[in-house]
Amino acid sequence: MSHSNPQVPSPRAGAQAAPGWADPSRAAAFQSWLMPLAQSHLLQADTLRLASADASFRRYFRIDSGHGSRIIMDAPPELEDCAPFVKVAQLMHQAGVLVPEVLAWDPRNGFLLLTDLGQHTMLQTINRELPQANLERYLQAIDALIAWQLASEPNVLPPYDEALLRRELALFPDWYISGHRGITLDAEQARTLQSSFDLIVRQNLAWPSVHVHRDFMPRNLMVRDTGLGVLDFQDAVYGPITYDIASLMRDAFLSWEEDFVLDVTVRYWDKARAAGLPVGADFGEFYRGVEWMGLQRHLKVAGIFARLTLRDGKPQYLADAPRFIAYIRATAGRYRELKPLLRLIDQIEGIEPVNAYAFGRV
Repeated sequence: MSHSNPQVPSPRAGAQAAPGWADPSRAAAFQSWLMPLAQSHLLQADTLRLASADASFRRYFRIDSGHGSRIIMDAPPELEDCAPFVKVAQLMHQAGVLVPEVLAWDPRNGFLLLTDLGQHTMLQTINRELPQANLERYLQAIDALIAWQLASEPNVLPPYDEALLRRELALFPDWYISGHRGITLDAEQARTLQSSFDLIVRQNLAWPSVHVHRDFMPRNLMVRDTGLGVLDFQDAVYGPITYDIASLMRDAFLSWEEDFVLDVTVRYWDKARAAGLPVGADFGEFYRGVEWMGLQRHLKVAGIFARLTLRDGKPQYLADAPRFIAYIRATAGRYRELKPLLRLIDQIEGIEPVNAYAFGRV
């Protein structure tokens, strides 16, 4: 998910409404940009329609052309910086990952013309009742992820360092606890949260760094005949190798039972190790790292979803908050050093503690 403004939806099928413009001057700038492109790229201007809105300030349009459909990104430059999208698209393409090709870009106005990876996300094709029926898709996702990670180099992408990890974790108390739940932590609760955050940051930074997509999940993977295309990569960073597999298997919109999560994760670990990626020689230790990385992500996203509701007027995201609280509680319940965090979460959620936590959906 985008991390200042997460959960960028993939272009959706069936969205046919013509785009509207709140700012007439921006509408005029768009028409001035589009008209010459219509001739050079064989675009059919009268087919322009809204493909999807965005959790950030971006919008996507679909337009027909003599080469098939194309996607146009509308990203107001005062609100969205397109330069990272263009940079990471090129990096992923060089890594052999299928991503939209940037055909034209107006940096001053924030308009991009992109190739269209289709209308069907991996999430839309998943059989939620039969996990193993989805294994081939997850193996394709693993292949794309490993290709991306193998292209990693330091000092190319922003670092996923301690400062960024802590800024993200702060979203949970600021927006979820205080904003959504309306709770002010007392001194002891605040200390518990802070010490838990210290543990989480230390554990996650202990893992080697690679290129991190940062929202690698079925909603952002497009089904293609030759594999899976990848979207929503503009917030990519250089950080813990445990991150993207945690995103894939602990999804914002989809939960699997533990046995399927383990099955796919061990397959990733085995392939990554064979490819020379730094996942370690002990799967149990790696899986622990994935759980701790997932915990950081879940705390962050719960805060982000609350912010989307309270600040941005997008309440649909907060409907998935219980999934994240369940993820947080499942992980915190497995590790002795996280038991104080579990008790705090239960206090915030008004949950009566129980004596044991079974493996369940993670």
